[in-house]
Amino acid sequence: MKGILGRKVEMTQVFATDGRLIPVTIVEVLPNTVLQVKTLEKDGYIALQLGVQDKRANLVNKPETGHFKKANSAPKRFVKEIRNMDGFEQGQQVVATDIFEAGQLVDVTGTSKGKGFQGSIKRHNYARGPMGHGSGYHRGTGSMGAIINRIFKSKKMPGHMGHAKRTIQNLEVVSIDLANNIMLIKGSIPGPKGQFVQVKQNVKGLKANAAAELLIRKEAQKVAEPKVEAVEPKVEAVVEPTIAATEPTVEPTEEATNPVAAEPAATEESAE
Repeated sequence: MKGILGRKVEMTQVFATDGRLIPVTIVEVLPNTVLQVKTLEKDGYIALQLGVQDKRANLVNKPETGHFKKANSAPKRFVKEIRNMDGFEQGQQVVATDIFEAGQLVDVTGTSKGKGFQGSIKRHNYARGPMGHGSGYHRGTGSMGAIINRIFKSKKMPGHMGHAKRTIQNLEVVSIDLANNIMLIKGSIPGPKGQFVQVKQNVKGLKANAAAELLIRKEAQKVAEPKVEAVEPKVEAVVEPTIAATEPTVEPTEEATNPVAAEPAATEESAE
């Protein structure tokens, strides 16, 4: 059995070329580091210890620091063993395409969402009583069993709900995007967003389905609009006719032009 560690991102939907809408969960599958190889001769069983997502060195104690140094790896946040998995060496990187392919059926294990302290109706799906005012019994726990002054073990009662290890079997791998380290798994998987999960080969040994051909959305190319230059209308300057001021021209007389010659004539006239 082979598997890999990942982290739940969110749910979305994709379309196949035949028109089917497929609800999928996006699982971020970063390259896993093989921290330890366990063999039958040394450890009594075959397994690989994988780690994913680095964390700060000051969050790790000295024994764990030495364990990570043996694999020449940085401290990992999520470390798990996968039984009966071999074929990889210590310090080697494991990616999703080394183990899975589109159409393959897998089992996904994670920690379910915590619901806190819940009543028996929500926790165990009990039926409630009549909701009329005269009933006097609405959402009670129910009978406690035989009257022997104790409660039998495994009695379904109110208590802590959720935050438990759960496995969903036979989920189909729709697509693997190695460039973005993403795996699309059909259906829902346990846990909230950001929860670490284990993706393993299915235990029941079911055969893989035919890989669905997904419809790839292409962004519409924006057509460049022709640039329309604003043409300003040319306004020709209107030349207004200028009217020159006409002044009367006075012709100069001989007296004005030659005042010296005019003086003797004036004296002669005065003498006469």
